[in-house]
Amino acid sequence: MRTYETYIFDLDGTLLDSLEDLKDAVNHALRLSGLPERTIDEVRGFVGNGVGKLVERSVPGGKDNSHFPQVMADFNSYYLLHSCDKTQPYPGVTDLLGRLRSKGKRVAVVSNKFDEAVKLLIARYFNGLVEVAIGEKPGISRKPAPDTVVEALRELGADGSRAVYIGDSDVDVLTARNAGLPCISVLWGFRSREFLEKHGAQTFVSSPKEIF
Repeated sequence: MRTYETYIFDLDGTLLDSLEDLKDAVNHALRLSGLPERTIDEVRGFVGNGVGKLVERSVPGGKDNSHFPQVMADFNSYYLLHSCDKTQPYPGVTDLLGRLRSKGKRVAVVSNKFDEAVKLLIARYFNGLVEVAIGEKPGISRKPAPDTVVEALRELGADGSRAVYIGDSDVDVLTARNAGLPCISVLWGFRSREFLEKHGAQTFVSSPKEIF
């Protein structure tokens, strides 16, 4: 069994079950602009490439819709206030992070969610368990570009040759590949095993304790 010293996690669908709050924020913003709301399954299919893409996919016509800028602004302002209404860590995740840290492992989170929300959620749910948390912000490319992973390793002062990336989506599989890291795909998140296998995933876990 291969062992690692650094564990870099995706956030939504991997550590946090945040889908209900994302759906509520999307529908709140759509409703304010008089646009049709989205189902939970639609939102599940829209997430993974950042908030901008989530809103773009949710708005009929995407960025070509004149309402898009307002929906984007309304989503952001609402989500910052309501990102913890229904969101919870997946069962076993907090224990996993605690066990990793107790063994001296380095832990980081990289997300396509905007940076302010990432740091808020990490402080709320995993305070003291995650050393570095990086979200979408100016000057750093979103996943699947490797930039957030490279930055996390730099801030940790960690060796990438002993690091692993953990996520729940096709974006995460590509991110790990682009960063030159092995990837563990979780099966409790927003994508099915069949979908992940079609997108190149090879190593799977069904519960957080399997990662440890």
